[in-house]
Amino acid sequence: MPSQLHGSAPVFVVRDILNSVAYYRDVLGFDTEFLYGEPTFYAGVEVSDVDALYEELKGRGAKLLNAPKDYAYGMRDFDVVDLDGNQLCFGMESKR
Repeated sequence: MPSQLHGSAPVFVVRDILNSVAYYRDVLGFDTEFLYGEPTFYAGVEVSDVDALYEELKGRGAKLLNAPKDYAYGMRDFDVVDLDGNQLCFGMESKR
């Protein structure tokens, strides 16, 4: 039986990790799971719910690229960029 992917942990290179963690927490709505190193050089964040997240991020001034939409590939998603231009896609299974 093949392995199943249940999540991911992308790694982004950023100019200032503490500013980026603050942006991901305060603007994008992630929870800070951990900070690592002295000085900090690695961190982990997580979040859930696409439509509510979109509205929340819009109110926080996030750099949104598009609104949530159902796609033929079975997902409802939207895109946002962080302070360093990394593009993130937040999605969930389409209800269609």
